[in-house]
Amino acid sequence: MTVENHPGAGSTAAPALVAKSPADGYTLLVNTSAHAYSAVLVKNLPYDPLKDFIAVAPLTSQPYVLVAGKSSGITTVRELNAAAKVNPGGLKFGSTGIGTGTHLGLVKFNLQAGIDAVHVPPRPGDAITDVIANEVAGRTTYMMAPIGLALADIRAGNLRALGVTTQKRSSLPPDVPTIAEAGVPGFDYPIWYGVWVPAGTPAHVVDKLAKDIARALAAPDVRDELAKHGVSMTQPEFARFVVSESESAARSAKAAGIKVQ
Repeated sequence: MTVENHPGAGSTAAPALVAKSPADGYTLLVNTSAHAYSAVLVKNLPYDPLKDFIAVAPLTSQPYVLVAGKSSGITTVRELNAAAKVNPGGLKFGSTGIGTGTHLGLVKFNLQAGIDAVHVPPRPGDAITDVIANEVAGRTTYMMAPIGLALADIRAGNLRALGVTTQKRSSLPPDVPTIAEAGVPGFDYPIWYGVWVPAGTPAHVVDKLAKDIARALAAPDVRDELAKHGVSMTQPEFARFVVSESESAARSAKAAGIKVQ
């Protein structure tokens, strides 16, 4: 097996490559939940995330963490909400790029929290840097990030962790409440990972891949490190889940008045 990393373009570079690959089961796409959201927020994609792929299997999931820069003075979700109410439309939020999971997650959070804020796509470099440097650069006040990406700056005190995006608290770090606990009831927005193949891949090949992946995730060493965070689904269930996630993203974008960019 050969693994090729193709990051960039808001997690659309790798799908664009796989979509053109032979539909023989030998080229797989491993991507995040951003794959289900990209068509909602990204204009002129060279592929259709639903029509050009077959969803094979989920792998695992983890929380995003909602963070604010230390210089913002915001330490809780309620303080963020209060700051937004004082300055409607004045706060700026960052993401890892237009159409990414972090972008849509903040759209959903703002809607449920009743926050009116402006999205600022990141400059070349690290989106987290813009949040940390808010006091100096006047860029962004808050954003969502995968915990692994933000943890070092949280521990160093550069970022304030306001809440995790899942229904349960994370062990990294365990003292951070869920966003639902912190003041936005019902909020749930994990980052999930899955496997896709190009459309046209024979059904028996898709079925074999799905069963092989499920078997691998059930191995004790893998389960302890990875699959304990996953969601157990059959291949048809995962395919329906991806469609429902895309539809949910479209509803959030429409409610927020966001147009494809």
